[in-house]
Amino acid sequence: ARATPLSPVGIRLPHRVDISRHPLFEDGTLEVQDEGSQLLAQIVGAKRGEMVIDFCAGAGGKTLALAAMMASTGRLYACDVSERRLDNLGPRLARSGASNVQAMRIESEHDKRLEKFVGKADRVLVDAPCSGLGTLKRNPDLKWRQSPASIRELVEKQNSILAAASRLVRPGGRLVYATCSLLSAENDDIVAAFLEKHPDFSLLPASAVLGKQGIACDGDVLRLLPHKHNTDGFFAAALMLSLSALWWCAVLLARDMGL
Repeated sequence: ARATPLSPVGIRLPHRVDISRHPLFEDGTLEVQDEGSQLLAQIVGAKRGEMVIDFCAGAGGKTLALAAMMASTGRLYACDVSERRLDNLGPRLARSGASNVQAMRIESEHDKRLEKFVGKADRVLVDAPCSGLGTLKRNPDLKWRQSPASIRELVEKQNSILAAASRLVRPGGRLVYATCSLLSAENDDIVAAFLEKHPDFSLLPASAVLGKQGIACDGDVLRLLPHKHNTDGFFAAALMLSLSALWWCAVLLARDMGL
């Protein structure tokens, strides 16, 4: 085994093995995750004691990575619209020993139960539903399952999810938008449109977050390409809510007090 070249927590085995029977996997020491996914967790940068929301948690691979970064302290919410995917998280959580994760099925990005988190989260990860075209190396049939019409539908959904998730971020907090797509329409264009409509957010250069690890970033965002980085194709942008948005906290406080 050898250390992964990009992720500071990754191990790569030289041959295919049944890792599910390895003692270190069975006791929760190891999990299987693409190196690109590991870097997304690094961009989120969750810390001990924080309140973190994985807005599109799926089966929870990144949730587990965030829980490890938080050393099972603070509060970590794994949200998803699919009960089946969240059910798959259960056994993985039990194996990992993480004790700060709460799975939460939501009806949509506008679920009213999310209101209690508005303006309170230190970090919010939006690993948005996307075309998945960054995974063509291992899912080559994906290219036959996408079309211009399906991409337009995804873009509309991505804009809606990112806008809804942004409401949960506290002033000074971090919002990370990510996909496993190679298309600008699902990546750079989404971020540009969001920043135009939400001037209280600003782009936090990925190099400022990952530079200390020697990871080269494409301008202000993380862009991983299979032929270049030997990972799945990934895009991630970190956005920070200005501290000048403290007025929003006053609004929330007044609302909670019934004023």
